[in-house]
Amino acid sequence: MKYAMVSYKGERELVVQATNENRLLRLKAAFQQFAPEVECPNNLIQFIHKSETLTVLTADVLRQANETLDADFWINEEFEWLAPIQSPPKNILCVGKNYAAHAIEMGSAKDIPEHPLIFTKSENTINAHKQPVPLHEQVTDQVDYEGEVAVIIGKKAHAIQKEEAWDYVFGFTLLNDITARDLQARHKQFYLGKSLDGFCPMGPAVLLSSERETLLQDTIVTKVNGEIRQQAPLTDMIFDIPELLHVISKGMTLLPGDIIATGTPSGVGKGMTPPKFLGEGDHVSVHLPSIGTLENTMIR
Repeated sequence: MKYAMVSYKGERELVVQATNENRLLRLKAAFQQFAPEVECPNNLIQFIHKSETLTVLTADVLRQANETLDADFWINEEFEWLAPIQSPPKNILCVGKNYAAHAIEMGSAKDIPEHPLIFTKSENTINAHKQPVPLHEQVTDQVDYEGEVAVIIGKKAHAIQKEEAWDYVFGFTLLNDITARDLQARHKQFYLGKSLDGFCPMGPAVLLSSERETLLQDTIVTKVNGEIRQQAPLTDMIFDIPELLHVISKGMTLLPGDIIATGTPSGVGKGMTPPKFLGEGDHVSVHLPSIGTLENTMIR
């Protein structure tokens, strides 16, 4: 199953869809119909806190709802996608240079890290599928894309052992770690160049961790105006997800709803000769077969 947040008829709604279906089920309304004794949250972080019991119930509710496809607990009019996680417990945790070819294109083979390179993006960056991304031309003229898979933490965790890591993952979504390369270089660190308003589109949905077997064999593809720029299997990560959770949680408590972006492959605009940065009207898509496609257009 996949979970998402949408705006529908002026209200924020938590929705769910079967992995191979396009229909979106309004979860709270469906629970009121098929499991009225259970209070279903209407945002994903609240759902994650109760996911050990609610996920099983959701599968049963979805099965029953599929027998009544014309009911009003289905999204049947226009809606707007929202970020799956709109207010994470802390800044978005990100991993730099986690694909060897990307580390090389940003420097040389000497830049391939021996340990995970961790940085953060601030909450003001959070954006959604099909929403515009501002270019911030007043402060940068080197806006770049970075298509990534992000992990959503499912329960409170500290000092995670690698062999137990999947027990703490709720699911996965797509994320575009948009970056102002000139600010990144000028200020000698990642934070400011990564944290301009709207610079972290994510979505469209969150795939449950229980369906990770297919996802972990998928290939992530980023396109700009239909041209493939990035393409790599997730197996190319230098540090896999259990290793990342192990390292990050050694001295940092992770909470339900925390977001960890796992790094981007080679093919960013900065690494091209000459560099190809984003401009007004450019359409960027990040695709992973098991999740879907995250799409955004750049605006002034």
